[in-house]
Amino acid sequence: MDRIQWVVILSAVALFFFMYFGCDTKPDEYKAIEKQRVENAESTSISSLLLTAKKDISAADGSSVMSLEMELENAQVDSAKAEVLKSLSSTWYKLNKPAIAGHYAEEVAQFENSESAWSIAGTTYSICVQRETEAKVKEFCTDHAIRSLENAMSLNPANPQHKINLALVYAENPPTDNPMKGVLMLVGLNKEDPDNVAVLNQLGRLAIKTGQFDKAIERLGRAVELEPGNPMSNCLYGQALKEKGNQAEASEYLAKCEELAID
Repeated sequence: MDRIQWVVILSAVALFFFMYFGCDTKPDEYKAIEKQRVENAESTSISSLLLTAKKDISAADGSSVMSLEMELENAQVDSAKAEVLKSLSSTWYKLNKPAIAGHYAEEVAQFENSESAWSIAGTTYSICVQRETEAKVKEFCTDHAIRSLENAMSLNPANPQHKINLALVYAENPPTDNPMKGVLMLVGLNKEDPDNVAVLNQLGRLAIKTGQFDKAIERLGRAVELEPGNPMSNCLYGQALKEKGNQAEASEYLAKCEELAID
């Protein structure tokens, strides 16, 4: 994975590690029943994901995970449980298992029921949607990303970032009956706020992905104009210019991309 892809991904999960504590609002027995019902309805459950993932990690990493799982089982108060869940999410993310990291981030969100916690869960699952190649795991992450981001939106409908993140999930894994849903959501957001750099970046990224380089250059050029120090804007703009054959200009922005990424 090259530097540009890392910048794009890291920008999408910049808030991943900022989790807070909250209060449990459901009895343990009810939560267990509800969790089992959801898992039974899914072709891929967290149980099967964990079983598979644990076979792929080293003995040392497996020992760390087991220790955290035991700590979670022995936790007596909600704040202690949330702390361990955060550690589990972080650990699995570092092990390149965003589906499992998303699951534990979602459990933190269920404790807290806050905008930020649901956003973290949704964006973590969205990384799985971007990276995952196995169809059933991708669908698992897509469903949970949508649910989490919709919860974040319901808590703060005025925050456009949740809508952007939701649109990206649909763009990465479009519904079969509405393959343009994610792109149309981003276009709608762009019409509402033409100078939203986050929206311009994502529209530009998707334009590059589909070979629409003139459109990408137009949108990303505007993004760089609005925020000259935005790493993602410079990286994507440089990439779009390079694909179009504007090598000299592309080199300028790709060099700035590297500089900003290092900073």
